[in-house]
Amino acid sequence: MPEDPYKPLSDYGVIGNMRTVALVGTDGSIDWCCLPLFDSPSVFAAILDHRTGGHYRIAPNIACTRKQLYLPDTNVLITRFLTRRGVGELTDFMPLGPEHTMVHRHSILRRVSVIRGEIEFGLRCFPAFDYARELPRVEPVPSGVVFEGRQLRLGLTSEVPLTAEGAGVTADFVLGEGETVTLDLECLTAAGSSVPRKLGGQQYEGALRETVGYWRSWVAKSTYRGRWREVVTRSALALKLLTFEPSGAIVAAPTCGLPEAIGGARNWDYRYAWIRDAAFTVYAFLRLGYHDEAHAFVQWLLRRASDLEPNGSLHPIYRIQGGHDLPEEVLGHLEGYRGSRPVRIGNAAVDQFQLDLYGALLDAVYLYNKYGAPISYDLWIHLRRIVDWLSDHWQSPDQGIWEVRGGARRFVYSSMMCWVAFDRAIRIAEKRGFPAELDRWRRTRDELYEEVMRKGWSDERRSFVQSFGSRALDASSLLMPLVFFVSPLDPRMEGTLDAILSGLTYDSLVRRYSLEETPDGLQGTEGTFSLCSFWLVEALTRSGRLEEARLIFEKMLGYANHVGLYSEEIATTGESLGNFPQAFTHLALISAAVNLDRVLGGTPRP
Repeated sequence: MPEDPYKPLSDYGVIGNMRTVALVGTDGSIDWCCLPLFDSPSVFAAILDHRTGGHYRIAPNIACTRKQLYLPDTNVLITRFLTRRGVGELTDFMPLGPEHTMVHRHSILRRVSVIRGEIEFGLRCFPAFDYARELPRVEPVPSGVVFEGRQLRLGLTSEVPLTAEGAGVTADFVLGEGETVTLDLECLTAAGSSVPRKLGGQQYEGALRETVGYWRSWVAKSTYRGRWREVVTRSALALKLLTFEPSGAIVAAPTCGLPEAIGGARNWDYRYAWIRDAAFTVYAFLRLGYHDEAHAFVQWLLRRASDLEPNGSLHPIYRIQGGHDLPEEVLGHLEGYRGSRPVRIGNAAVDQFQLDLYGALLDAVYLYNKYGAPISYDLWIHLRRIVDWLSDHWQSPDQGIWEVRGGARRFVYSSMMCWVAFDRAIRIAEKRGFPAELDRWRRTRDELYEEVMRKGWSDERRSFVQSFGSRALDASSLLMPLVFFVSPLDPRMEGTLDAILSGLTYDSLVRRYSLEETPDGLQGTEGTFSLCSFWLVEALTRSGRLEEARLIFEKMLGYANHVGLYSEEIATTGESLGNFPQAFTHLALISAAVNLDRVLGGTPRP
């Protein structure tokens, strides 16, 4: 069989600077990167089209065995090449450091070195600007080249000569034991520079030292000391990479167009901030003691809440710098990962009606007010307006947490999360003495509870179901005890757990819902959702079924890739699917690990 030009998604590590990220394959190739920001057009997109997408590869010119790891407690990535002639290493990172130093730049620093023997390396850097719709001009400059586009300029400096080939550059060079070559790919547009600045050896070492120090100082703030510290720390580092530091926004994933089934059409753009996803991420950060990230998100939220729609509602998705101009567009010139078309940018779900996000939002604010810092009166005024709007709209059908495109329904999860919104708003108001229409909110909260119990329960299936009048199961029901809607020992919840274990679960892998029972308006199939598997672990933990919970959790750890990262979904073959790495998966892992560890240690949940 011919070699597949596309690597498995699990073959990638990720580096970043809280503004954007790059996916680095075990073959030393950067196959995805948007510059200068998460939601900027891509510069390298070989992961979506291996012919024209663009890549930046450094690797030996002979066959080799490849290994990849992170420097402990950092997002500095090391790729090792084991050849018959020697051992080489490629160190990749985006520099971080004090704002006043030259280290804090929009750069990708790469250093290739030989640990033993002598190796010939090949360098291939072929950017393809604007999702491969524009090939840059290559302009030689001292110590490197500039890639010039209509709206973007990149500078590449190198300690070895670069040869221009079309819209890219190449180099072949030999390194002996102890020798190194450093390269700096800098976004000149973001840095406000006209020419790239060569990074000397001492400056590189300083950049590496400061970046390693940044990550390790951040990790040291974690309050988690449990059984799974290493995997929890890696998930926290992944979530931190997905934060947009200038605004406090948190992206759902740094990629777009990666398929939920190979060859399928469920290929979405996740490089934006979902209110729901970001609110859950704040919960995960608070569980680990990271209050600064929670505070930054609340400030971002305040800006969104102060710019509500005229009717008082929110959009489910926003750009990382604010705004919700996300028209969905198909990039027909890209073949898609392993032929999975269409490749989409933007996201039409921005204009969907999704009621559950208000519960996630109010729950995050409630937890922040309780464990972080008291919220301001100004934020409360905006939140009160949102809850008052919700009082008039909670009975409306919506598209739900899974953003279905087959028509609005009365989703049980959406109604439950509306109950959460009213419950948390009432708690905040009572705790802080904030003015609110508490009597009206209480009546609505109670009515929601009764309606979910009456219409969202199926006597036939002995389970909560997906929508009112339906008999289809939905894994989102696993969140009911997690948000204190029902007791984990309530017979209805125990029945729901058993139904999901038998109807949606394959060993440790959980589907969101059955497409055979409840079509969602989309073509094709999808994998199992890792998020739902970790929800199952936590629901089992809270119900006291610890043996089942621990076994499923340990099995799910086996689906992480070689550096501890998860995609959105997992195929029944174990293959990673969907956008990568996925915030939802990592935050659910953190929550499941923290709660399972606490109970195994004999400490009841507060």
